[in-house]
Amino acid sequence: MVFSSLIFLYGFLPLSLGVYALCRTQRARNASLLISSLVFYAWAGPGYVLILAFMALADWGCALGIRRAGTSSARKGCLALAVAVDLGLLGFFKYAGFFCSLFGPVPAGIAAVALPVGISFYTFQLITYVTDVYRGRAEAQTSYWRVLLYAALFHQCIAGPIVRYEGIAGELYGSRSSRGDLLPGIRRFTVGLAKKALLANPCGALADALLGGAIPSLRGLSVLGAWLGVGAFMLQIYLDFSAYSDMAIGLGRMLGLHYPENFNYPYIARSVTDFWRRWHMTLSRFFRDYLYIPLGGSRCSPARRVFNLLLVWILTGLWHGASWNFVLWGLYFVVLLAAERLFLGKLLEKLRVLPHIYLLLAVLIGWVLFYFTDLSGGWIVFRGLFGLNGNRLSDFYAVTALKNHLFLLAVSAVCATPALRTLSAGLDSAARRRGAAALTVWEVCRNCAVPVLLLLLSTCALVGDSYNPFIYFRF
Repeated sequence: MVFSSLIFLYGFLPLSLGVYALCRTQRARNASLLISSLVFYAWAGPGYVLILAFMALADWGCALGIRRAGTSSARKGCLALAVAVDLGLLGFFKYAGFFCSLFGPVPAGIAAVALPVGISFYTFQLITYVTDVYRGRAEAQTSYWRVLLYAALFHQCIAGPIVRYEGIAGELYGSRSSRGDLLPGIRRFTVGLAKKALLANPCGALADALLGGAIPSLRGLSVLGAWLGVGAFMLQIYLDFSAYSDMAIGLGRMLGLHYPENFNYPYIARSVTDFWRRWHMTLSRFFRDYLYIPLGGSRCSPARRVFNLLLVWILTGLWHGASWNFVLWGLYFVVLLAAERLFLGKLLEKLRVLPHIYLLLAVLIGWVLFYFTDLSGGWIVFRGLFGLNGNRLSDFYAVTALKNHLFLLAVSAVCATPALRTLSAGLDSAARRRGAAALTVWEVCRNCAVPVLLLLLSTCALVGDSYNPFIYFRF
């Protein structure tokens, strides 16, 4: 079940919200939220719930061990055990086949192991729980069910944002109210739904039509076709992933839970460094605070600093998938980030338009590495972008595809910028200046008319589209 499926929109979501609203106490509300989260997660496969429940049990027990330990070494031992269990299970399900392939054919039993949905995300969330307890930033929970609720929240356990325990514990276990958050939550959810159904899915279909063929067809791809395909994927991956984050944040707000923002219009950045401060921000902060800084961060020798940066980005690449293209993708960004720290960053600060062009071109090339798990296909498309395959500048198919999707691409590009947010803020300010009547009309339009319209348009787009998973589900 995905957020952009009709069964979720018109079945699961109204039912879970209705049961939640009928509960009178916070304990009952959390119980209903836990049950609905486990049902949602079990939809992908009942066995996956057992893995999630076991990992939560291990971290719950280790966190209690940290609280009760009498020595520093015992505390470190409990922390190490929890992290070993979490990363061990993640490594087995996600990377066993990859590592076996380094030494020969992958055994049939390993190849048949399915990746539990969302394991990359809830593993990191559980690590933040036990680490925050170890650092004294949070209290260890005596109730296992509370830890399981934190790990299993269906709003964001599948594809983020990565919610830290210390940031959500107060709202999740304390007294909370959705009063004042319900309408903004619905609005945020429907905006994300529209981004997914009306923009990301069509962009993905265009990208796959141009880039998803066999090697011979990729060699024949015109320069225009290559740029159009990679550009469509570039828009798709942002719109798709940010749409999921919008929907997750909106669902949380409906219940009075405030999840962290995950995107801040990364394509308007002026450098790769700035891009990674805006893209998948919760993942970047996780690696910074739980790996890079504990390793020494930037306050160490130049050689150690390079090692820390290299390790973080290799792991960032591998986190996205057990394939060499993701390793190269991480190394590619290491080179760009190092260049910006050494000399390129100072040059970019002095320029105006060129930094944006550089950033978009650098990220677009990175998405070529990201899209093709087959490195030979990625190399062919990379060469095709510059006509190095002997390919034509354009052809009838690429020109027709561009004409047919020009409006889609233009709207998608606008939605990747703060233009609509700025427009909304301007209309809000104008309504406030005009008085109470104008403000009331504007609030009705923003909180009622627009969400209903987006829901109807998205439903029309989703009818007949029975399977449209989010890109980051596979990570």
